[in-house]
Amino acid sequence: MEIFLIRLLQFMLAISLLVLLHEGGHFFFARLFGVRVDKFYLFFDPWFHLFEWKPKNSDTTYGIGWLPLGGYCKIAGMIDESMDTEQMKQPEQPWEFRSKPAWQRLFIMIGGVLVNFLLALFIYSMIMFSWGDTYYKVQDMKMGMKFNTDAKALGFQDHDILLGTDKGEFKDFSADLFRDISEAKRVDVIRKGKRMSVSLPGDLNLLNMLKSQPAFVRPFIPAEIDSVMGGSPAMKAGIKAGDKILAVNGKAVDSWNEYDNELGRLEDVMTSVNTAKDSLRLRTVAIAYLQKATGKTDTVNVMLTPELKLGVFQTNIATYYNTTTDEFGFFESFPAGVKYGWNVLKGYVSDMQYVFTADGAKSLGGFGAIGSLFPPTWDWYMFWKMTAFLSIILAFMNILPIPALDGGHVLFLLYEMITRRKPSEKFMIYAEYIGISVLLLLMVVANLNDVLRWLGIM
Repeated sequence: MEIFLIRLLQFMLAISLLVLLHEGGHFFFARLFGVRVDKFYLFFDPWFHLFEWKPKNSDTTYGIGWLPLGGYCKIAGMIDESMDTEQMKQPEQPWEFRSKPAWQRLFIMIGGVLVNFLLALFIYSMIMFSWGDTYYKVQDMKMGMKFNTDAKALGFQDHDILLGTDKGEFKDFSADLFRDISEAKRVDVIRKGKRMSVSLPGDLNLLNMLKSQPAFVRPFIPAEIDSVMGGSPAMKAGIKAGDKILAVNGKAVDSWNEYDNELGRLEDVMTSVNTAKDSLRLRTVAIAYLQKATGKTDTVNVMLTPELKLGVFQTNIATYYNTTTDEFGFFESFPAGVKYGWNVLKGYVSDMQYVFTADGAKSLGGFGAIGSLFPPTWDWYMFWKMTAFLSIILAFMNILPIPALDGGHVLFLLYEMITRRKPSEKFMIYAEYIGISVLLLLMVVANLNDVLRWLGIM
């Protein structure tokens, strides 16, 4: 429960900040060009609100709604999600959005996206200045990688040390590495001390690479035990910290990758178990391991927990390799932050092609998926990094040419600037309805996916 609340607080704080500044971008340009803003709200307020305040001599009512799905800035004389068509029936006023030149209306509409994008770059820059850029160099992973059967069919071998592709060197083990491999015609590796290349088609399916189990590629982590939980099956069997697992039920494992795969197979079989006797039989596994203290090999039968846990903490990449930290001065941090943010945006835009596939639709996540991206403990570094990432997503999603989003309004404004003709109000109203319907459908699908994953159905 504590982890849930910490993630919820981080998510709510980040979303509140991003929504306020996004709507503030619209507000700034609206007031700059003399357009009246009727309402400025954090969160939506159907039927009632939590807080509302209208300063003396101000046309704007400020408030906080009860539905935390965003926020809005209600601009006078504009057809938006409020669907205030009554105002549009009145004579046009000089302080209304519709009375302003198209170029001013364009700035008002892109104001939110502009603020979110600049905010992300600023946050990334301040992260670079405050914490630097810390990562594990792929080239320093001297034990190389562990590959699945699909990767091996393409020519990779376990323990290959990845260097880079025809596009450039790898930096760290991240989604960018998968993306570069998916688009590469050639991947350079060190195999058994010799540099060589693996030829690739250049159009691998990135989504399949990321979702496949076992993973397409992972750092090779030996199955050495970091520590043992008190009272666990491992402790009762005499397994100790530093020991190395060699086999599970006679199937050799050379890494935690293989160990997890074997336990995953047991989990799959467990779903079809009907009796307690069969469950106990499956939970009883033979573990062969190398004793660190004596150097001898032993095999023990262990009764795993009902969740199929041995009760050990695995070693990880930090056990074997040191991090690399690139530090930046104040002025150096800005180009570094801009470069980092731009790479994040490019990667996100590139991955959008998979949204329109069946697997891509299943991978959509709602508020639960987004919230789970925040760490289970309060970490300002990860909080700001996630906030910057969400700011870039918010900017990109809002500029898509979908009616009801900023990008839809921008599309119609560009049409007006090119043709010198405004779309009719009737057309704009219908477009707004269509856009809202599309957005609601996407929201339902994304959050339904969260529920199905939570239930274990997807």
